[in-house]
Amino acid sequence: MRKSKAETALTRKRIVQAAAQAFRSNGIQATSVAEIMSAAGLTHGGFYRHFTSKEHLVAEACAAGMQSTLLAIGAPEAAGGQAVVDSIGSCLWDTKRDDCLVECPLIGMGSELARADPGTRRAATRGYLELIGSMAARDMSSQGAAIFAFSAIVGAVTISRIVDDPQLARRILDETKRHLAGSRPPRAARREAAAAVPEVRAGADEDAAR
Repeated sequence: MRKSKAETALTRKRIVQAAAQAFRSNGIQATSVAEIMSAAGLTHGGFYRHFTSKEHLVAEACAAGMQSTLLAIGAPEAAGGQAVVDSIGSCLWDTKRDDCLVECPLIGMGSELARADPGTRRAATRGYLELIGSMAARDMSSQGAAIFAFSAIVGAVTISRIVDDPQLARRILDETKRHLAGSRPPRAARREAAAAVPEVRAGADEDAAR
């Protein structure tokens, strides 16, 4: 019996998800098509009904990972470069979202993507540009801030996973947080301070009137 288009799409999605997880965990070169299909609960022979090659699947997995990363980070709360930095940086300093980069292929597959075929690199580039463009959508002048913040986060997380000293790994992340946030207090404290400003000004105006 032939599968419906919806069933075929779901099967394809399962393969992409299994591939993305395997590539992040074991590397692209070390992961075989047979292993991916087994992880997806499918037979090896069904692979070519969905993809022309392993490279085709790598590109799809990369694109899906970038889209998941964009959804996990979310849009900035306001326009401007600092809002963009805050939104991307929250992946490090908000403990409730410290896994928001878990599906980012630039972190999980970065070194191999640099040596990948043109189609895969094109998919990675397109996903990256979509992420940067979405983050800076409210203010196109914020693209530089988005590039800086995302590059800093990807580098920090990647290096923190490479080093074999847990304290050093933690410091790498903490220093990146600190420099992204600058000398300003965390976002919640900034909101409280901003909310208090009108009251202070009102008091100052009353004193001046006296």
